[in-house]
Amino acid sequence: MTHEQRMRVEMAVWQLKMQRRPNVVDRLSKSVQSRINRLIPDKVHNAITVTIKQMVRGVLYGSTYTAPKQPRFASLFDVEEAVLRRVDFYRKTAAAEGGITGAGGILLGLADFPILLGMKLKLLFDIATFYGFDVKDYKERLYILYIFQLAFSSQQHRRKVFDQIVDWKEKSKQLPDDINEFDWLSFQLEYRDHIDLAKIGQLLPVVGAAVGLVVNYRLVTRLGDTAMNAYRMRVLD
Repeated sequence: MTHEQRMRVEMAVWQLKMQRRPNVVDRLSKSVQSRINRLIPDKVHNAITVTIKQMVRGVLYGSTYTAPKQPRFASLFDVEEAVLRRVDFYRKTAAAEGGITGAGGILLGLADFPILLGMKLKLLFDIATFYGFDVKDYKERLYILYIFQLAFSSQQHRRKVFDQIVDWKEKSKQLPDDINEFDWLSFQLEYRDHIDLAKIGQLLPVVGAAVGLVVNYRLVTRLGDTAMNAYRMRVLD
């Protein structure tokens, strides 16, 4: 099997996963999340919401993030090898950061949210550049945010987002010129609700460091896998 054939097989499996209907586990997770949200102080919710809002606005306006100079690759295999190395770097860095902030109690645990969010978005900028897309184009930055939602949303919302990126070449032509029309509110609510369930243990004493390390590693791994398949949909088109 060639590398391109393997890419197509992995992409097809991923596409089915993105489009499946929410199952019992998905609905149960959402119910548990709602209960947890009621236990978390409002000031914690507000801090997370404001952080996500500002980070998303930074991405939309392109004033916060810088992408590496676009390298030249001999083949798609070389592209994906470079992407995998970059994902591995970020997940190890995120894991170390999660362990440190998790060991520092609630205050440092809260600091992990903006730090990890920044790492994830920077990783997506890097991956987009490696695949040959210009992130100076605001439509490419929107695509990055769609990828982010695919990785960190409920299954119900994920299906809606997936429909938005299918046949992106044509759909991007219909996007408005006003970037303020992006629905950042739904974006941050889905992200916050999804991450709270995984990250709440990082705020607990004793186990916080271990939780932060493992969860951050897994979250960045998931994001890398989602981004690779989302860009495969375009480069293999």
